[in-house]
Parts: sequence; structure tokens; C-alpha cells
Amino acid sequence: MRTFVLMPGDIVFTKGSGVLSRLIRFFSRRIGEDRTRVNHVAIVVETGTAQNVHIVEALKHVQRNLLWRYANDDNEVAIYRARNLTVLQANDIARVAESYVGKTYGYLKLVTHLLDWALQGAYVFRRLTRSDRYPICSWVVAHAYGSAGLDFGVDADSASPDDMWDFVQANPDKYRWVMPLGRLT
Repeated sequence: MRTFVLMPGDIVFTKGSGVLSRLIRFFSRRIGEDRTRVNHVAIVVETGTAQNVHIVEALKHVQRNLLWRYANDDNEVAIYRARNLTVLQANDIARVAESYVGKTYGYLKLVTHLLDWALQGAYVFRRLTRSDRYPICSWVVAHAYGSAGLDFGVDADSASPDDMWDFVQANPDKYRWVMPLGRLT
């Protein structure tokens, strides 16, 4: 069993094995880009170990869950930490993420991501769904980080888990892995 301390603001990426997970990975890949590795992203909102820490993630609703729920399924998990985050910024990121808890998932935003994919990644249809009323997973994390003046190299309204993954991978001066992609247990 892996034991490490997670902190508010840590980013949790997951790679699921289900049909929807595979479709999200397929349709978030841009032409000429390497295969997409992750399909979901969440944010740690407290200090603790993988066994007892809570994350905020957008599923059917934005909700607060134990990270450990990913330990006994087929998901792979990776965790990254921003290198230059102050305690104040980390707590603000967690607070903003928690402010979305209870909101209904933005299924329409998934459709707009698909439509933009059909336009070879153009940011057209996602501009139509800029509202925070129905967030998706990457939207929650991107906007929470935006509250601390940080981004993932793309507009927060258009961010996908793949965009965020690519950014943390390409910027080891800004992000370091706490846990590489693999089984949580």
C-alpha cells in the first residue's frame, strides 16, 4: 500500500477502462498528438493520505469523495502537485473547488468538446457554454486554479483532462508528480 501525504490543490488524474472513459480519451486527442492518457481530473481539498483524503470531482454532480474509492476498481490514478503554490493559494484553490459541490454535471459541455474536436480542436462551441452552472471535471479544476492566477496553458472554459495532463507533463519546473499513473493500491 502506498503511503504519501496529499495536500490541498494536488491534481488527481484518472484513466478509466469503461466505454465513456475511452470515448473521452479518443475525442480529446488532437490530430498529430500522442494518444491521450487520462480522461478525468479532480482536485484534493484537504491534507491527508490517499486512504483518507477527500477530492472534489464532477461526476453526475460535482461532489466531494474519498480518493480511496479509486483503489478497488480498474482506474489508474496519477497525482501532481504545483511546485510554487503557497499555502494561501492552495487553500483558495480548494475553497473554490468546494464551492462547486452540488452543481449538476455539464453533459452539454461534453457535446461541445466533441463538436470542437470535429473542427480539429477549434474553440468555437465551448465558448457557447461558458457558464459555471453545469461544470465538467476539467472545468472545475481549471477554474479553481484560475482563482490563484494559474492556468494549464489553455482557456479554463476549454480545458480538457488531456490538456491539463499535457501541461503538467511539459512543465516539470511548475508541477511534480506525487504518484505516477498506476493503480492506487
